[in-house]
Amino acid sequence: MEQIRSFIAIELPDPVKASLSSLKDRLRPAEHHYVKWVGPEGIHLTLKFLGNIAKDRVPQIKEAIAHASQGVSPFQLQISGLGAFPNVQRPQVIWVAVTGEVEKLAMLQRGIEQALVPLGFAPESRSFTPHLTLGRLRERVSSGERRRIGELIMATEFESSPAMEVNGISLMRSKLTPSGAIYSRLALIELKGDLPTSHL
Repeated sequence: MEQIRSFIAIELPDPVKASLSSLKDRLRPAEHHYVKWVGPEGIHLTLKFLGNIAKDRVPQIKEAIAHASQGVSPFQLQISGLGAFPNVQRPQVIWVAVTGEVEKLAMLQRGIEQALVPLGFAPESRSFTPHLTLGRLRERVSSGERRRIGELIMATEFESSPAMEVNGISLMRSKLTPSGAIYSRLALIELKGDLPTSHL
């Protein structure tokens, strides 16, 4: 059975991708060749990484996401604020924060985690921190280079991108190639906000 490298995410609208691309251009002077940047088409708000799954499990996973999404109506998010993991003094991952209706987002993410447990997907041990990854520092980066990229992050202003309405959750495929990952959507589960009819 064919194996698919997959994850669950919220896809970003084009205006938000354009805003992030513009931000990245200001962060990537030529001398920072030790940062591996994520292309605009590769930036998603990841809710759950599934790893390799058998192709015939896609309908099962889609059903679990749909179950977790019942009663959740579309909501608004904003992309703003620049930072780094574990911190800007020793950056390893460069990210942009997600604000707006994040409580609703966290509730949805927890619901998806719980719905996937019976299918054999262990819940994450780390707490969910909504963010978008812009770039990762390569291995063997000197402490001086790390410090310089941290200073650049702190000095770069980022006005909020256009607000985005989240009205669906995507099950995504990530196909690894020598030139980078190629992403495609396996399924889209719409957020309708309608609770299931009681069967009393």
